[in-house]
Amino acid sequence: MTYLGMIGPWQILLILIILLGIIPTIIALVDILKSEFKGNNKIVWVLVVLFANFFGAVLYFLIGREQKIKE
Repeated sequence: MTYLGMIGPWQILLILIILLGIIPTIIALVDILKSEFKGNNKIVWVLVVLFANFFGAVLYFLIGREQKIKE
C-alpha cells in the first residue's frame, strides 16, 4: 500500500500553502538574528515577523533590510 495514493490535491495544496508561509518567516528570522541593528530594531523586527508570520516577513524584506547596519 502506498501513502502517496492517499494524499489528494487539497492536501497537497494545503501543504504548499503552509510551506510557502513558513519558509519566508524562517529566512527572515535567521537574517534578523545574524544582522546588527540600531537600538531596539532587532527586537521589534523579531516580534513583527513572529506575530505577523508571512506578512511580517514580507514587511521585513521590504522595509527592515534597509535598517541593518552595513558592515
